[in-house]
Amino acid sequence: MANFSKSHVPQFSVDVYQNAYLPEGGREVNAIVTVTATGGGTVGSAVAAPQLYAPGRGPSAAVALMVDCSGSMDYPPTKMRNARDATAAAIDTLRDGVHFAVVGGTHVATEVYPGNGRLAVADATTRERAKQALRRLSAGGGTAIGTWLRLADRLLSTADVAIRHGILLTDGRNEHESPDDLKAALDACAGRFTCDARGVGTDWEVKEVTAIASALLGTADIVADPSGLAADFTRMMETAMGKEVADVALRLWTPVGATVRFVKQVAPTVEELTDRRAEAGPRAGDYPTGSWGDESRDYHVCVEVPAADIGREMLAARVSLVVPEPGGSVRNLGAQGLVRAVWTDDVAASTSINPQVAHYTGQAELAQVIRQGLDLRKAGDIDGATAKLGRAVQLAGASGNADTAKLLAKVVDVVDAAAGTVRLKAKVEEADEMTLETRSTKTVRVKK
Repeated sequence: MANFSKSHVPQFSVDVYQNAYLPEGGREVNAIVTVTATGGGTVGSAVAAPQLYAPGRGPSAAVALMVDCSGSMDYPPTKMRNARDATAAAIDTLRDGVHFAVVGGTHVATEVYPGNGRLAVADATTRERAKQALRRLSAGGGTAIGTWLRLADRLLSTADVAIRHGILLTDGRNEHESPDDLKAALDACAGRFTCDARGVGTDWEVKEVTAIASALLGTADIVADPSGLAADFTRMMETAMGKEVADVALRLWTPVGATVRFVKQVAPTVEELTDRRAEAGPRAGDYPTGSWGDESRDYHVCVEVPAADIGREMLAARVSLVVPEPGGSVRNLGAQGLVRAVWTDDVAASTSINPQVAHYTGQAELAQVIRQGLDLRKAGDIDGATAKLGRAVQLAGASGNADTAKLLAKVVDVVDAAAGTVRLKAKVEEADEMTLETRSTKTVRVKK
């Protein structure tokens, strides 16, 4: 892992939003923790590790582009051509000096460029050679995504860089390896590189693609029309090139007698982190958040504390941010937030819900009821699906999540949004249903 001097890392800040007041006997403390990174674009004056930075260019990075080359990519033939063009557009977006490779994915993984287990270093010459290699890509064979990820991991691990990132494109289901094989590959790659995953067309499995992005702390999306791939790949690569620091962990310290109920990212997407805790000394645990550029994210932290008498006050949790250092140690990024608990007999104080907590509790429920509603619809449970998707319409309207409301309106006819009264549409385009499912975890931020 790269060793940064402080000048290379964006400035991180932590803000805590909560209602700290509990009634007598109350034990559950909820807080929204906003983490913001700013000023990362100024990196480049390498001091501690000059080999990891090009002056003024940002941190060193390695990127593996995994392109589905299975037989289904030939139906229609424009799909493979669009995939080649999109990969070429992403290669054009690479910063000079970034290490990269292109992997062709079927039931086996193949090195398309540069080959021989190596990474190329981006410049005008290697970009052109990579694009020439792409022109030779053709469709044929099956789909075993775990093999693509393992090859990408082997290639990325050959570079001593700050940021390791993958971009994965698939158009089909992972039919040539077992779900256990894919899960084992994801477990092996987790924490080693981040990965954005895209499904093109409508013949792929939403839960597979979103599971890949979730396990590897990247983004997932649908590109229903292959002609949109180049623009999407360019955006993804621009975002990857904007990352400044990898492997940031949210460290949560809790006092004796307190237990962490859950930790989840709630903006810009809902991502469950509770089960990813790595113990970090007495009463502390680290939750992975992946790579950061200039950005802000929100996390919902829920802690159970021992009950106390009226008038008592305690620190329920301390939140900080750490990054790994060589030799297995970690460095604290200097930002800290405190979650408090205060017991009161003031009923108004102890029963009011913090607006941030209320908003994101609704957003997490929104993601859940959309998935449940679509699963029930597929299973033929019309009443159950109508109830869940009606609740989703109600939540999307109440929270101002206009994008999700628009997607829902393609699957249900909205009778009364505020009441959550809807009718399932008799005919729904597959792309619309898959878009709603894939983007169900996207949230809107609470208006501060």
